[in-house]
Amino acid sequence: MARGWESKSVESQKEDKDERPQKRAIWTSEQMEDARKRESLVLSKVRIERELAETTSEVRRKSLQAALAHLEDELGK
Repeated sequence: MARGWESKSVESQKEDKDERPQKRAIWTSEQMEDARKRESLVLSKVRIERELAETTSEVRRKSLQAALAHLEDELGK
C-alpha cells in the first residue's frame, strides 16, 4: 500500500525527534526563584518606564526615576 507524502513527513519528524538528545535544563529551586525575581524586576522596569514616558507631574517623575534606578541596581546584582 502506497503512503502519501504527508504520512512520510510525519514519520520523518517522529524519527528526528527520537534521535535528538533531550536537552532539558534542570533548575534548582534557588535558580527558579532567581529567574522569577528577575522576570518580576524586568516587568516592573518596563511598567515604570512606560509611566515615566506618560507622566506630566515633576514630583511623580522624580519618584519614578528613583524607582527605576533601584530596579536597575537590583537587576545589576
